[in-house]
Amino acid sequence: MRAALIGYGKMGKMIEKHLLLKNHSISKIIDIDNYSEIQEIHKENTDVIIEFTTPVEVRKNLSHVIPLGIPVVIGTTGWYTHLQEIEEWVKIHKGSLIYGTNFSIGVNIFFMMNEFLAKMMNHFPEYDVFIEERHHNQKKDAPSGTALTLANQIIESLDRKNEISASLSERIPQSNELTISSIRSGEIVGKHLVGYSSKMDLIEISHDAHNREAFALGAILAAEWSLELKGIHEFKTLFQEKLVKGII
Repeated sequence: MRAALIGYGKMGKMIEKHLLLKNHSISKIIDIDNYSEIQEIHKENTDVIIEFTTPVEVRKNLSHVIPLGIPVVIGTTGWYTHLQEIEEWVKIHKGSLIYGTNFSIGVNIFFMMNEFLAKMMNHFPEYDVFIEERHHNQKKDAPSGTALTLANQIIESLDRKNEISASLSERIPQSNELTISSIRSGEIVGKHLVGYSSKMDLIEISHDAHNREAFALGAILAAEWSLELKGIHEFKTLFQEKLVKGII
């Protein structure tokens, strides 16, 4: 598999390392200093494109590469206001695109646990729920995409929550609001915690990323899957479908 990388920060370098360890090859690396070379990516030299940049750059990057008809994997988060538009681009150009708020295998197992627990908690209204997420101080979006995925799962599964409150500010949250607390400090790779509190006890499930390898390996797995797909897909959904079928 010949992969072009758009974005060559910590994640881009980690993905490059593991692509080569898996005997894949790098067709092109695009970063700020050589951005004009994005025009050199084409079907004759690239099988898949992996994009890890920043939320403000995603739309511009995809406007260049989706018309090429090359499968794309997007690891960047925080760009989802453009999702409907980008879905139309993929449809028009008969492309393939996989996006995800988190490509870690562990986190995607965590997503499944979160959904199951939220459904179970419909039977126990005495528990209130909250989310906490922690990341390094260079992360551009807050709450994290992973935290928003967890929150949306809970809202879809837990009848008593239907709004997200990303900050307490100076008011007490309403009973229908799900609070997300965001912490940005140092070099924290990423931690997400979902808690259910009551007068009796506290139930918590969490995922703590030790390094960026899990994200890189998941993105490469998505890239391998993308070669046989058409249309736009969320990694979380693909992961669950393949896990149920015993493909993973």
